Amino acid sequence: MAGSLEGLNVVEFAGLGPAPFCCMLLADHGADVLRITRPTAPGVEAKVNPADVLARGRRTIPLDLREASGRDAALELIARADVVVEGFRPGVMERLGLGPDVCLARNPRLVYGRMTGWGQYGPLAQAAGHDINYIAISGALHAIGRAGEAPVPPLNLVGDFGGGGMMLAFGLMAALYEARQSGRGQVIDAAMTDGSALLSAMQYGMKAGGRWNNQRGENLLDGGAPFYDTYACADGKYVAVGAIEPQFYAALRERCGIEDPLFDGQMETARWPLLKLRLADIFRTRTRAEWCALLEGSDACFAPVLDWDEAPEHPHNREREAFVTLQGVVQPAAAPRFSRTPAAAPQSERRVSLDAALAHWGALQPASAG
Repeated sequence: MAGSLEGLNVVEFAGLGPAPFCCMLLADHGADVLRITRPTAPGVEAKVNPADVLARGRRTIPLDLREASGRDAALELIARADVVVEGFRPGVMERLGLGPDVCLARNPRLVYGRMTGWGQYGPLAQAAGHDINYIAISGALHAIGRAGEAPVPPLNLVGDFGGGGMMLAFGLMAALYEARQSGRGQVIDAAMTDGSALLSAMQYGMKAGGRWNNQRGENLLDGGAPFYDTYACADGKYVAVGAIEPQFYAALRERCGIEDPLFDGQMETARWPLLKLRLADIFRTRTRAEWCALLEGSDACFAPVLDWDEAPEHPHNREREAFVTLQGVVQPAAAPRFSRTPAAAPQSERRVSLDAALAHWGALQPASAG
């Protein structure tokens, strides 16, 4: 068994960001993902790039979808697939003759996943955009950053990957489960605006309950609280503290030797700015390694802030094999972990011919998820 999704056949139309991330997740856990890419220019050799981590685990074939032969080949593969994933603007697949209506007519149990920023409909559906734009209208971006300063883009983790690729993967799994009962496929409209809004559900609830003041950098989880923030150490490196619960806050104070009664009013927000300054002074008295020796592994809710080079070498990550090296490229391992059907070690992207792809799936029954 190569993973819990072994036997799931996926056709992916190559794109950028969230759709490839979704398909990487599927491939990591055993799905047979066939990735359709654009052909290279005549005389140019197609090369696999090991640094393209999001492409791992796939078999890849070039098809010119502007030509009838390319579209026909894609439909032959789709007829044998359980899932299709595409990440183009609304209407592109329809113009290519590969929209959901055409594909579902060929394969009624197909789950057709569509990944966009704005969604398949709405006033902005046809506009260009990126992660930062999608999380801006969901409310998520407004909440991220320091008080009195501009919002800070959280890389592209919230829109592309959390609110995009992971939400699409969840939608595909839900639709596949339903198809087992009904025998019918359907279309998944995964929008990063919707997904990033959903990721903010807790904050919307806290705001409704009067526990979030809608001002950036002044709240419990946005760096406003002195016991939930990052601090510079004597060597210029940083540590992260998240001692929210009273018993964990007490453990932090005890281990740091903080006896100042000013710290007694943990949830008195008026004290927070001064407490942050006091804690900043305290953490600057030792190096990050010294703070790790004192606090790491305790109930003080502490961790060092590691960079991309340090994270794979941390003892906890090494013990859990949270990172792997594939063709010299260090990258995150598959997650989450399964007790009975663990994911196999990831493989690099593999180029195959159309004949090989059709032969591989030729004997398979269409829509095996049914």
